[in-house]
Amino acid sequence: MRGVLVASAAALVLSLLGTPIAIRLLVRRGYGQLIRDDGPTTHQTKRGTPTMGGSVIIFSVLVGYLAAHLVLHNHRPTASGLLVLYLMTGLGLVGFLDDYIKVSKQRSLGLRAKAKLAGQSVIALSFAGMAVAHKDFRGLAPASTDISFIRDTAVGLGVGGFIVWAYVMIAATSNGVNLTDGLDGLATGASAMVFGAYVLIGVWQSGNSCDKPVAPRRLGHCYAVPNSLDLGIVAAALMGACFGFLWWNASPAKIFMGDTGSLALGGALAGLAITTRTELLLVLLGGLFVLITVSVIVQVGFFKLTKRRVFRMAPLQHHFELVGWNEVTIVIRFWIIAGLFVAGGLGVFYAEWLSGT
Repeated sequence: MRGVLVASAAALVLSLLGTPIAIRLLVRRGYGQLIRDDGPTTHQTKRGTPTMGGSVIIFSVLVGYLAAHLVLHNHRPTASGLLVLYLMTGLGLVGFLDDYIKVSKQRSLGLRAKAKLAGQSVIALSFAGMAVAHKDFRGLAPASTDISFIRDTAVGLGVGGFIVWAYVMIAATSNGVNLTDGLDGLATGASAMVFGAYVLIGVWQSGNSCDKPVAPRRLGHCYAVPNSLDLGIVAAALMGACFGFLWWNASPAKIFMGDTGSLALGGALAGLAITTRTELLLVLLGGLFVLITVSVIVQVGFFKLTKRRVFRMAPLQHHFELVGWNEVTIVIRFWIIAGLFVAGGLGVFYAEWLSGT
């Protein structure tokens, strides 16, 4: 638990104090956000707000994780934790290149679609390959080739099938967070809640690990998740970094995370779900991201079929802006929805444990 506290506190403080430094640096260089002309007119006031703030989140997470392990002298970084950090940082780098091209070339499109997809694919596929290839002395890998809900199910995919499944998960979550990042603080706050849930999941799995003597084994309901406490430390660093950044990203935002942050946070969510064996549970924990992604799919699909729109604008949060809701009202109400999904997901996680006792 000490590592969890150190990771979250270090990442929180570094993000809270480091973000204003990043704001001044980005403003000095003129790296401001470009605003689409076809978006809500209220967003035009945000033109020029510094972007690429996700780099502060990534740096704070890495330092927070390192600080936790400097305190825990007998606890080394694990393959599971490092792989999630690799996925976060790799996707963050792809997002950073996308953001940099946007602001330096002063165009609304950054990386070309093929280049962006290639970068995301390399990171996602290499993560998936390493996650099943690296095994500890017990023969356990950071990821399982079985589809998981709260633990592994009987649905096996094989190595090739798992790599495809992991790629789909990573693409879905990173794009889901990216679509949600349209209003001040919305994606940051929602992400912090889900990472908080994964702190609890990692700690609970560690306390009820199959490596523990007697009690969990006797119940036959232990968790065969390697390095679960270290995954809790990673989640704690992510939660702390998001909360620190949210201080400056809340309305009116002084900085945006950009694709640098949204792709990194989405990748981290997928990585935690895969390594904690809670892949399908993420659909519930991250329910807000699912709703917003589905709104885009419905809008595009319905328009192609009928040439009519379901929403005034997609993603969903912009529909409510055009209806007349205030931005802060939308964000707070969507945070409430995100919190309810997280609470529901944790309830299902714990109920499954009770059902086995």
